[in-house]
Amino acid sequence: MQTKQNIMDVNPEIFRGKRVLVRVDFNVPLKDGIITDDTRIKSSLPTIEYLVKNGARVILVSHLGRPKGIDKNLTLLPIAKQLHKLTNQEIHFMAEPINEKTMSTINALPNGSICMLENIRFYPEEEKNDLEFANLLAELADIYVNDAFGTSHRAHASTAGITQKIKIALAGDLVDQELKALNTCLKNPSRPFAVIIGGSKVSTKISLLDNLINKVDLLIIGGAMAFTFLKAQGHNIGKSLVENDYLDYCRNLLNKANAQNVKILLPQDVIAARDIKDGKNAICLSINSITDDLMGLDIGKLSQSEIKTALQSCKTIFWNGPLGVFEEPGFESGTFTTIDTLVALTKTGVKTIVGGGDSLAALKAKNIDFKTLTHVATGGGATLEYLEGKSLPGIDCLNNHEPKAQVSLA
Repeated sequence: MQTKQNIMDVNPEIFRGKRVLVRVDFNVPLKDGIITDDTRIKSSLPTIEYLVKNGARVILVSHLGRPKGIDKNLTLLPIAKQLHKLTNQEIHFMAEPINEKTMSTINALPNGSICMLENIRFYPEEEKNDLEFANLLAELADIYVNDAFGTSHRAHASTAGITQKIKIALAGDLVDQELKALNTCLKNPSRPFAVIIGGSKVSTKISLLDNLINKVDLLIIGGAMAFTFLKAQGHNIGKSLVENDYLDYCRNLLNKANAQNVKILLPQDVIAARDIKDGKNAICLSINSITDDLMGLDIGKLSQSEIKTALQSCKTIFWNGPLGVFEEPGFESGTFTTIDTLVALTKTGVKTIVGGGDSLAALKAKNIDFKTLTHVATGGGATLEYLEGKSLPGIDCLNNHEPKAQVSLA
């Protein structure tokens, strides 16, 4: 959790006339070659525009999908065209393999220009963190900037290896904002500090729970994973999803929370049905009344109210994972009412941080403007690994914070 130098920390003149390779995460959803959500592109605009304004020759590097070699369906050309629309600036798209011609083209670009390399994962050397390939990338640039927090948990050539050959390796604005927001949770959160954890499985959240239980004042557990905790307490959960191998873990976590005076809030009622597609016939009932033919698919009205009440006194809130199967009609209210609570509390000055792909999907399903929350993390797996206390190779390799005067290309 070291503080990393970002592009705003250094004298902006250092970028003028320099080749700045920026690792971005433009892994956006496409349908028939059309971008259906350009949020990730827009998220890196502040970094790109800042560097352009200060006279850099910007070289954008990104992946798209999981190609096995060159795949024309995963070309970055549509992303380059969308970036052109967003910036109203020419984007020099380099479809050819990285070679001496690539370097000559980059060297000939005027200050304040933008070029984009083809999908970096067309090269198998990228994911292998091949140092020869990393050196090839490094030869294209004078300065490296990581603005792709979502790929920072991968030790790839464009996220880690490249920094072995480039002296100045900085965090972009997006990465800087991600680190600051997540460090709010990990370092010194304003208290009371609450964490809301949902999703389907306890097994996928063990490292996160183990790390955050030592930092929180209130832990709210929902989603299907709550039923493993409820069964561990002796409740009948009917046909609800359960991980029997983790019952002892749940008991131990509950005991640890009690010993550390951490309040844990589990559902007191659920919205249940005989089938996940049977939302029209769903019923709300106490956790003591779940019959063998029912499965819990959302938290109930009482639980929603308890969560809202419990969060009113909190100063920092982190949310990861939906509280019900929000994608199915009839089981979205637990997640959506909690989102409404977070948005309302943000307006009062509470720091609200959301992370995880399913949580972002729920925000989008409810048409929530991300700006109505303090921070919506874009990192997915990288966000969770950081909050689990794991080191991220793409972050660890960046320059640690130091005064502007000490940064130079000399």
